[in-house]
Amino acid sequence: MTNAPARARALYDARRTRTPIAPFTDTDPTLGMADGYAVQRELTDLLLADGDRIAGYKVGLTSEPMQKLIGVDSPDYGPVLASTLYRDGAEIPLSRFIAPRVEAEIVFVLGERLAGPGVTVARARTAIAGAVAGMEIIDSRIADWRVKIADTVADLASNGAMAFASRLIPLADLDVRLLGMTLTRNGELVDTGAGAAALGDPVAVVAWLANVLGENGVALEPGHLIMTGALHAAVPMTPGDVFRAEFDRLGAVTVRVGT
Repeated sequence: MTNAPARARALYDARRTRTPIAPFTDTDPTLGMADGYAVQRELTDLLLADGDRIAGYKVGLTSEPMQKLIGVDSPDYGPVLASTLYRDGAEIPLSRFIAPRVEAEIVFVLGERLAGPGVTVARARTAIAGAVAGMEIIDSRIADWRVKIADTVADLASNGAMAFASRLIPLADLDVRLLGMTLTRNGELVDTGAGAAALGDPVAVVAWLANVLGENGVALEPGHLIMTGALHAAVPMTPGDVFRAEFDRLGAVTVRVGT
């Protein structure tokens, strides 16, 4: 796509200035997922040139309702940058973002290199060192979240940041499809979910990701963090909020929202 570098630069500047831009699909409604990935690759190169590094990946649109909402029949993905990682209990400054929302997710830590194509769910499971409780802060550099698939994919799949717990639970004797989750804000229940909301099986998300990346000669590496998709509807964040996601077997992760 000839305009990919210019569009990537526009998103790069939007991230830096916290000033959203109009959707690319406003001026070119024909843009699709492949166009979005072309921009995403250019944007990632700009961010890595600043000294950042890829710490893992997020997979989005892993539930059927979300796919229908945005008009696609498959998930999307984007890199997770090291500069956007937070530990359990951290205060996350709202000023880093434009229009952030929080999602509770099961996060996997890779123990072995995983390279597609041909990765099965069984193979992905053996490559995963364990699961941790996680939250994704999604954000959109596109104004008012008016995104179509090309817009969100270009914008690193609307990834903003990630918080994760330090307690790693091996997958032996653990069926992540059945893991229940509750999300509270300031002690009040906001939503609930279960692992099966992510493509029916969060491990299948890892297999899907490895195979899609493998088409471009990219592998998942040991230590990579993989966010497997929201287990509930995204929740807006306001200063002073304390979000806590509690997962069966995995434990909890908490984030505090700063100014």
